Amino acid sequence: MAIPSLKLIILTGSDTPQVRSCWASLRPWLAAQPGVRLVGEFTPSQAIPAELDADMVVVLGGDGSILRGCRQLGARQLPILGINLGRLGFLAELSPHEFQAGLHLLCSGQYSIIEHLMFQCTHFDSTGVQYCDLGLNEVTITSGGSLKMLDIDLRIDDEEVTTFSCDGLIISTPVGSTAHNLSAGGPILRQELQVFTITPICPHTLTVRPIVDSASRVYRLCVKESPSGVMLVIDGQIHRPLLATDHVVVQRAQPTLKLVRLPGYSYYGTLHRKLGWQGQLDYRERRGGSRPGEFSE
Repeated sequence: MAIPSLKLIILTGSDTPQVRSCWASLRPWLAAQPGVRLVGEFTPSQAIPAELDADMVVVLGGDGSILRGCRQLGARQLPILGINLGRLGFLAELSPHEFQAGLHLLCSGQYSIIEHLMFQCTHFDSTGVQYCDLGLNEVTITSGGSLKMLDIDLRIDDEEVTTFSCDGLIISTPVGSTAHNLSAGGPILRQELQVFTITPICPHTLTVRPIVDSASRVYRLCVKESPSGVMLVIDGQIHRPLLATDHVVVQRAQPTLKLVRLPGYSYYGTLHRKLGWQGQLDYRERRGGSRPGEFSE
């Protein structure tokens, strides 16, 4: 009786020396592992055949490499495991050493697959052309080269919500909440939630705050009197000019990101490590026994 093998697709998420060096050492090691089959190896510019049979996709790089990998997979989202060769690595969390040490768990099926919300962004331009993009992190309208404050209209379903006067607007998934959304003052959302967050960038009115609403709704954006230089940005990787006659629709995508997690994964543990959360300072220890708010000489 044949022993089932773990069929892997490898995505080399970038052409950096670090990625090339990592794959040069991992490739012969993986090829020598019993119970492992490499069924495909692709760069970011190569299409992945829809008929290619694989159990999971291993992405070498950082979180940006996983964003590109999701678009390469398109409507057929296979489980993804990220090997972090970038900086933060919220999605691509394992180091090469941790991947090697955990391979036996993958081969024996001792892992979980967590599904995450993805979005579809449709850009309707003034000529009637529609640009449809699958994304994972966020859709951003930014003032870009215009260097001007924008008036951005937001409708949710068929209801007019408000007009934001701001430098830009972000519609983020929970996965994207720790990316551009976080730097703009938006909330951190647990990644499994089925919601979008709308976060204005540098709003003119200080009472304007981020909004969190259901992923089952449809979000429509347009820019009044859009000056030259305004851009629509998808996952920080796709950039298109946005005119006053255009509008953008963001909604839940049918595919979901399927992230492979090894035993012991903790979302809050990841936040603690990646964001440098160190907890409350112990003033008694640091200040020679004084109470919080007191200072000892």
